[in-house]
Amino acid sequence: MVEAPGGTVVASRGGVGAGSIRYDALVPARGQWSASLLVRPVLDGEAVEAAFPLNRPEREALPALRLQRWRETTPIATAGNDSLQRTLRRSQEDVGALRIFDPEDPALAAVAAGAPWFMALFGRDSLLTAYMALPVDRSLALGTLRTLARHQGRAIDPVTEEEPGRILHEVRPGVDSGLSLGGGSIYYGTVDATPLFVVLLGEFARWGGERQSVEELLPHADRALAWMEHHGDRDGDGFIEYRRATDRGLQNQGWKDSWDGITFADGRPAEAPIALCEVQGYAYDAFRARAELARWLDDEAGARRWSERASALKTAFNERFWLPERGWYALALDRDKNPVDACASNMGHCLWSGIVDADKAPLVAEHLVSPAMFTGWGVRTLSSAMGAYDPVSYHNGSVWPHDNAFVVAGLMRYGFVASAQRIAEALLEAAEHFGGRLPELFCGFDRGEFPEPVPYPTSCSPQAWASATPVQLVRTLLRFDPELPRGRLWVDPVLPRAFAPLRVEGVALGAGRLSVEVTGAETLVEGVPSGVDLRCEPCLLEDSFPA
Repeated sequence: MVEAPGGTVVASRGGVGAGSIRYDALVPARGQWSASLLVRPVLDGEAVEAAFPLNRPEREALPALRLQRWRETTPIATAGNDSLQRTLRRSQEDVGALRIFDPEDPALAAVAAGAPWFMALFGRDSLLTAYMALPVDRSLALGTLRTLARHQGRAIDPVTEEEPGRILHEVRPGVDSGLSLGGGSIYYGTVDATPLFVVLLGEFARWGGERQSVEELLPHADRALAWMEHHGDRDGDGFIEYRRATDRGLQNQGWKDSWDGITFADGRPAEAPIALCEVQGYAYDAFRARAELARWLDDEAGARRWSERASALKTAFNERFWLPERGWYALALDRDKNPVDACASNMGHCLWSGIVDADKAPLVAEHLVSPAMFTGWGVRTLSSAMGAYDPVSYHNGSVWPHDNAFVVAGLMRYGFVASAQRIAEALLEAAEHFGGRLPELFCGFDRGEFPEPVPYPTSCSPQAWASATPVQLVRTLLRFDPELPRGRLWVDPVLPRAFAPLRVEGVALGAGRLSVEVTGAETLVEGVPSGVDLRCEPCLLEDSFPA
């Protein structure tokens, strides 16, 4: 349906030929003429309500009002480094612009994966984006969790790969409802969204999420954990693996979901069922998060059970995935339980989750910042020494900002401060070359060969988890780790000199907001919630989610 005041509308019907709109306009010399078009799709005979009606100023339209509200309520960062400040503001603006609102409950906001290709809710993307955006807006995490919970798998359907307790991969509402993989409105073929659902719920609680909201979502977390232990662990070996149910589904179902995204060191593609290393880390983190939630809710038996489950997985993971002759973790286990021996960025996510044994972490960190992995702009998805390496590929040698954000968080978690700073600085310098907006990915060419990061031709920009990456990087460099259910907050900045001074105002924590200011060697934290113990020291592994 097209509304075009002052003109003649001619549109073909039945899909025959192309539609056209014709205006007959007489414009005098030095005169002006303009027209406004409002295009509304018709669903089931009803025209969709216009987001920007022609009879109302754009600034008064609902999307504009929502964005204005977002700008007024999100934190404000002021930095001595103009480039950093510009990147952080661009980041917050893009995350706000990518929000999508549930038509059944407009109060719920989640984040679309990216423009222009993925303006839909993706389980993995939205969960990780909401996690990284917690310092900006905690309601995004709640909206994402509630929306995904409502669509959580209930039945077994090979076509859509739905299984009881499984968190979806993709849902396309409205006019795109038939475009998901499998042909329906929802496709469930992802292996990592389900444990990440539990991880985000645990982090939401750590940031002061309302107890009632956590309790309402807890049954969904337990259904997700049940999927992990039964449908996710197909052969009962304790690891979560994936294999598509039909040839219509995704061949690879982790975040590197291109058909050639999981390969051996010699370049051979791994065959499913495949158990990815980072997914075992997500599962470990999910078990630990569930144990901590149980403690918060005075369920000591549950806390012990989930802590024991996490401990057993960590032991098994370090026995089966570690490659001592190479000094890194296998990217995955293949269908025959052979280690997929490629050196890839995925093991940085293992550091982030905490599943890596402390004695193995130094070698992992060394490889992540080696010339084969670190381009000078960021960490490659795949080492340049591997058979499948291609700096212009989607997942086999390119640089993904969100991937680097979790590598940086993992390095910081294990105490490799200089390496974390080096990657964070490089990535934020890359953002400057992209006008302050990090794209979905860019090519993995070496900085010594190209003085600017080389764009990837079809990268989404803005893209949700790339947009949230600068926020996550700054949080990591501030070593800002809340644990409000236990009344603790760690803040111990290690900002590179180029990024100071930095002040962040209005960070939502619990029922209030606080500010953090870093000036040289001094740190000032204002507005700490009553009853919370501020610890000006790093949050060590043993302090976080104790077993």
